[in-house]
Amino acid sequence: MDAAIPQSADTSASRQKQRVILSLFLVALVLAFYNPVAHNGFVFFDDSPYIVKNAHIQGGLTWSAITWSFSTFEQGNWHPLTWMSHALDVQLFGLNPAGHHYVSLLLHACNAVLIFLILEAATGLMWPSLMVACLFALHPLNVESVAWAAERKNVLSMFFCLLALRFYTKYARSGRTSPYVLTVLCFALGLMAKPQIIPLPFALLLWDYWPLQRLFPDPQSLNNPNKDGAGRSLSSLILEKTSLFILAAISAVVTVIAQRSANAVHNLAEYSILVRIENCIVAYARYLADTFWPSRLAPLYPHPGNSLATWQIAVSAAALLVITALAIHWRDRRYLAMGWLWFLGTLVPVIGLVQVGEQAMADRYMYLPELGIFIAVAWLVWDLASEANISKTWLAGPAVAVLLAMGIGTYRQLGHWHDGETLWKYTLSVTRRNYMAHVNLAMVLAEQGRADEAIPEFRAAEQFHDYPASQFLSLGAYEQHNGHVQGAIEQYRRALQASNNPDEQTAAWDQIASAYSEAKDWQAASQAYDAALRLRPDDPVALVGTGLLAQRSGDSVRAIAQLSHAMNVAPTDVGFLLLAGALRQAGRNAEAEKSYAEAQRRSQDFSQAQKLASQIASSLGITLN
Repeated sequence: MDAAIPQSADTSASRQKQRVILSLFLVALVLAFYNPVAHNGFVFFDDSPYIVKNAHIQGGLTWSAITWSFSTFEQGNWHPLTWMSHALDVQLFGLNPAGHHYVSLLLHACNAVLIFLILEAATGLMWPSLMVACLFALHPLNVESVAWAAERKNVLSMFFCLLALRFYTKYARSGRTSPYVLTVLCFALGLMAKPQIIPLPFALLLWDYWPLQRLFPDPQSLNNPNKDGAGRSLSSLILEKTSLFILAAISAVVTVIAQRSANAVHNLAEYSILVRIENCIVAYARYLADTFWPSRLAPLYPHPGNSLATWQIAVSAAALLVITALAIHWRDRRYLAMGWLWFLGTLVPVIGLVQVGEQAMADRYMYLPELGIFIAVAWLVWDLASEANISKTWLAGPAVAVLLAMGIGTYRQLGHWHDGETLWKYTLSVTRRNYMAHVNLAMVLAEQGRADEAIPEFRAAEQFHDYPASQFLSLGAYEQHNGHVQGAIEQYRRALQASNNPDEQTAAWDQIASAYSEAKDWQAASQAYDAALRLRPDDPVALVGTGLLAQRSGDSVRAIAQLSHAMNVAPTDVGFLLLAGALRQAGRNAEAEKSYAEAQRRSQDFSQAQKLASQIASSLGITLN
């Protein structure tokens, strides 16, 4: 049964002093175990588009940055408060990652303190409240939210979510309007940091059930001075949260629009309803397992698609059903049902029924839901110890051991986030068939100019994922740029096989021709350009290519015809310079001069256009006069 809540208002100076001391202890605990984050850099995992290479953020917290923050759906999200926090970081610390990381760390520490104060105020029990806060502070599942600079949105939205919970508790106890208004305001601010806290209105109904006991109250709770004095019907509790539900609905709609604008939402053809439900069941079980045994944690878990084994789904479903039945059946321990339903309910927006991104699950999604598990476990242990007349001092040893294990796990996990290369090599060591980890590692290596190491990672990713044609074209261009001509041709041919779109196929043939030209295989290049022209007779790239190849072989008539056709379709300064060269080589100097003059007229940087035209011509052994 619930431990008795003290009758006093707990306003004595000694009680307040305890709160302050334990709050400072929580901050010190977080700073001690998270110390390695100060030495971590940015990682290639949204840090670039969010901070390092975001032109809107680079100028700091300016009026321009603020207006952009409220108007953009960049990265498939609408979270203006998060953008502004990044801009403020840049203004204060520049691109020194230590400053960015420490702001997230301090927010995490504040969140731990808030959890302690909220639970202690709502229940009157200090030590289980402290244990929940300590578990939250040190659990390795939270490393991703703190150590990943781009995930500032998680710790920031949680901060406002907890403030909303604190003000709601004051409102429920006093009935005054001002705490309710502050609840709504904090919820709105939290949604503007990250919409993951959308389930808060539903979570507040659970909070009404326990610890507030406003919903289906026990008879003895009605005379408790720490309660609001009377039970309320479910309908009235839902009605009083109307403004919160409206905010949640608006945020949900805006989030879907934002995600669709970035093409991040997968359709049912990619992941069927059955596949999504199966993954949800297994993901819930894995989240629960990781809460109790946080090992082999990774920044990205690849989606299994339809490859989940039947036994995995069955065992996971059975475990969830049994726990749900026990939590609901054990009615004299309200915190069990509250904690379990909190865990299940607050995960709903990110559990995968609406599949956004490529992941099956993510550690950062547990930042809010794990509170339910921590509360249920801490209060159950506290109650069982009370019923067995076990001295609370005997609980200290196991509690310290658990927290020390959590802290060591967090300290080690932080090391994996030191930099992009370290993170993705570690990820590949703890996950299987993780094509995104291969891609991200490849991108990190490519950014460092280590093409010979990056290309094998790109190729490894191809084994586990069906790329669209555009990706094969990009990979081919990267290989060609770094001298891997044959590898580039293979990628371009994969693009041909991956698409029935004439535009994509035309682009692939153009790239194949370019690669063959680089390899000096003029006949193969000409055949590839011809294939492009059969698909798109007005393709300017193929027209210019066939024109230059004809010029190289001495066929000035075809060269002039193809280049002239290209300039009718897509006139450019470089194209007119190439046409002028072909005309001059054919002895048609007057026309050549007209073409040269047209190039000058169109060009914004004529010297650069001349340089580029000369490079193109010389690559085919042609000299522009």
